[in-house]
Amino acid sequence: MGRLKTLYREGLKNRYGALMQTISGVHYNFSLPMAFWQAKCGVEDAESGKEAISAGYFRSIRNYYRFGWVIPYLFGASPAICSSFLQGKPTTLPFEETGNGMYYLPYATSLRLSDLGYTNKSQSNLGITFNDLHEYVAGLKRAIKTPSEEYAKIGLQKDGKYLQINSNILQIENELYAPIRPKRVTRRGETPSDALLRGGIEYIEVRSLDINPFSPIGVDAQQVRFLDLFMVWCALADAPEMSSDELLCTRTNWNRVILEGRKPGLTLGIGCESAQFPLAQVGKDLFRDLRRVAQTLDSIHGGQAYQQVCDELLACFDDPELTFSARILRSMIEEGIGGTGRALADRYRTQLREEPLEILSEDDFIAERDASVARQKKVEAEDSEPFEALLARHA
Repeated sequence: MGRLKTLYREGLKNRYGALMQTISGVHYNFSLPMAFWQAKCGVEDAESGKEAISAGYFRSIRNYYRFGWVIPYLFGASPAICSSFLQGKPTTLPFEETGNGMYYLPYATSLRLSDLGYTNKSQSNLGITFNDLHEYVAGLKRAIKTPSEEYAKIGLQKDGKYLQINSNILQIENELYAPIRPKRVTRRGETPSDALLRGGIEYIEVRSLDINPFSPIGVDAQQVRFLDLFMVWCALADAPEMSSDELLCTRTNWNRVILEGRKPGLTLGIGCESAQFPLAQVGKDLFRDLRRVAQTLDSIHGGQAYQQVCDELLACFDDPELTFSARILRSMIEEGIGGTGRALADRYRTQLREEPLEILSEDDFIAERDASVARQKKVEAEDSEPFEALLARHA
């Protein structure tokens, strides 16, 4: 299995280029407690209520597709790239260039989420929807069995070395690039989709968060509280079912925010472009709902931390210069990408080296490393299936 995972990464390199694997972001896992589902859906436990719970998480995912653009608007932090990233390839994006080799879009928020980042254009017409667990899994399984003429040109082997697991649109299910995924912890030998069919959706993986350049650990408390607020709202707000066509329509709003989210007067389409509203207005309307959730959470936990987050972030719709992308772009234009990165790296290295461990000790990390190596050896010793047979099952 380790060899298969390594080959999967080799396939990604051959399909999208080695530079693409330098892109990174924050994956934020979110779940709601059983008490929430018991109160909302009347379920008794996870096993008997898995259909209702899964339907509830799909409700959240549909709302995320409709309104999740707010995440790159507020927290997108990749408005620029080094010119070397394009590797001389033509682009239709109207980049501005600085004297130090930086390309940027003046109103962009997250080029990481654009077609320059980890995207797969051949996935856009797969017809995967988020209305029903069985339909979703069927669409996913169909995608990993659909041949790709483009990837077939790469081949499977060269000079005796494997180049990719297969030449299908998706090598494995993990290659489905989406801003959010339904998830369940897998058992040994189990695929992600089989795990979902077995136990239903266990949690949601939010994948639209750029690494926060203003935090030494890449994410801060304000963002965590906002994501909790937003995902709770997504679980509560009305979310009509979405066809695959409407799912593609939501991508239009995402692309607008990703490429020009801070542009004055930018509008978003509601209902597949049937109506246009200013982004600032839609954002403020959303935050009116989020504040109601914040008031409830603050009444439970005490204090006003969640309402404070609403106040702080609401200001970004009146002044886009407060967003992460605007703040980091100012530094990049002045210092360059390299200069900004080095300054932040030096600052955080010093800060983290001077900050003592509070919960885990160095011995805890050493013990976990040793235990991990031992588990790996045990798995490898018990794995008797020939690699070629494993590969054939993923053909």
